[in-house]
Amino acid sequence: MCNNGGFNWVDDETGLRPILQADDYSGGRIERVDLATGAFETLYAASGQVPLRGPNDLVFDRHGGFYFTDLGKGRLRELDRGAVYYARADGSLICEVAFPMLTPNGVGLSPDGGTLYVAETEPARLWAFDLAGPGEIRRQPWPSPHGGRLVTGSANYQRFDSLAVDRAGSVCVATLVHGGISIISPDGASVRHMPMPERWVTNICFGGADLRTAFITLSSTGRLVACEWEEAGTPLAYLNA
Repeated sequence: MCNNGGFNWVDDETGLRPILQADDYSGGRIERVDLATGAFETLYAASGQVPLRGPNDLVFDRHGGFYFTDLGKGRLRELDRGAVYYARADGSLICEVAFPMLTPNGVGLSPDGGTLYVAETEPARLWAFDLAGPGEIRRQPWPSPHGGRLVTGSANYQRFDSLAVDRAGSVCVATLVHGGISIISPDGASVRHMPMPERWVTNICFGGADLRTAFITLSSTGRLVACEWEEAGTPLAYLNA
């Protein structure tokens, strides 16, 4: 699991939402929890000499590892540059995959496992990284800032949060401000919006016997909702048969 080290919070007419780095910030890290005992252990707090600042989201591949985003932290007059990392679940390997990114957040794999998708929060952009192997991308040349392909960017003010990929390959991105789920085709040619009843829609995952149920977090009001989805979700490694 990702532990981002904490935020400060505000609670106003728009609901509860995070702002800036926590006053008692404890450092970002990747942790493992034993579900039987509740015991936590830290797997990674740095990649080489680079400390993790605010790990946000992760997805496992079928090679024994996982990709995760480090969104970073914001302070009153500065903002960390984020990155994407690859790590093994046994604590034996961590490496940087893509840098720099502006508030990388949601991360997911295409149904065939050959493409990694990453959503940036503040600019509301979705990037695709073609994978050459576990933790290795085929880098696009400049002007790509980090080797990724731009799938789409928002023309209006909204922000992208976590994501899930459906079985048809569409990327379903939880969308803030314009609250809902943005459904984006793999080539970015189609972008549709499924509205939800609040502004701070932060995550989506698929469950149920056939992965046709979408579970969506409405964070400012602390609600988890479920609805039938138009397409089944992509099975997740080590979780869905």
